[in-house]
Amino acid sequence: MRPNVLARTLVSLTAVAGIAAGTLAAAGTGYAAPAEQPAVSVQAAAAASYENFGLTIAEGKNVQNFLADYWGYTDDIDGKLGTNSWKAFQRCLKKYWGYTGEIDGDPGTNTIKALQRLLKNDYGYTGDIDGIAGSGTKAAFKRFAA
Repeated sequence: MRPNVLARTLVSLTAVAGIAAGTLAAAGTGYAAPAEQPAVSVQAAAAASYENFGLTIAEGKNVQNFLADYWGYTDDIDGKLGTNSWKAFQRCLKKYWGYTGEIDGDPGTNTIKALQRLLKNDYGYTGDIDGIAGSGTKAAFKRFAA
């Protein structure tokens, strides 16, 4: 090889190596993998901490006042039916509406079935006692809470 060709080859290789090194050095935050996100956002966790089945906050407060008056609910009247609201409601449902589960504050299938029995008796629920809080259950629950 001639000296000129060798010099150009070395300059080209140096330039390629420099560009590659510069690209890697500049990768920093621009090319970094996104920060690991929690599986559940704080907002989703907060939303999951209560279950109103379509009730507004005002309607939820009405339910909590009923639970405070008759079923031992002692937490804040904030309109958010959380664990303690549902524990109080389960006590009512256990006494009168066939709820047989634990008083655990989880408004699951058995709680909803008992709630549907209550709503069918007095609040116009006409659907199946299926433990699914569908539109008919929610509409009757709103009437209960009014």
